Amino acid sequence: MKIEVLNIEGQQTGRSVELPDSIFGIEPNEHVVYLAVKQYLANQRQGTHKAKERSEMTGSTRKLHRQKGTGGSRKGDINSPLFHGGARIFGPRPRDYSQKLNKKVKRLARKSALSSKAADSRILVVEDFSFESPKTKAFKDILAKLSVADHKTLLVTADYEQQVYLSGRNLQEAAIVSAADLNTYEILKAHTLILAEGAIEKIKQSLA
Repeated sequence: MKIEVLNIEGQQTGRSVELPDSIFGIEPNEHVVYLAVKQYLANQRQGTHKAKERSEMTGSTRKLHRQKGTGGSRKGDINSPLFHGGARIFGPRPRDYSQKLNKKVKRLARKSALSSKAADSRILVVEDFSFESPKTKAFKDILAKLSVADHKTLLVTADYEQQVYLSGRNLQEAAIVSAADLNTYEILKAHTLILAEGAIEKIKQSLA
């Protein structure tokens, strides 16, 4: 499919680029997309949660009263989970939540997400641009001129552009990622996908 190339003023340049159907025109595989998103979110978890269990509590281990004959329930020491401030039964422990996914599955998921965006006409292609220094206002102006300032957007650059990244990182409705770091979750999360012209070739290389 062909798509017009825009400049940062939101105007057509008179040029168009070809988005390969093998990447932007396939039938989306919803189950594969689900697996990729599930893996991404699981890998974001730190897994550092920890609660003290009975053997890890500091406190007296003296039995509070004798087992029988008090008329009350039998109790152990003050660290018992039955008491306020006591230990926790089967509390959370540090663990690794990361999941593995085959490269071909992740590649198909990204293709499916890109194809879904293309089918909904939510992909824009702009000329490569950069800033001499971080300019959040300038970045917001670009989004406004592209008529996407009111939507969640994902800008995909060919390589890591530090000045562009710093210009947009404080904007809640905008995200910036290089073509090498493009993932299924970020694609689906964005309402509109903005591709820098140079990023298209990098996407072809990684998903071919």
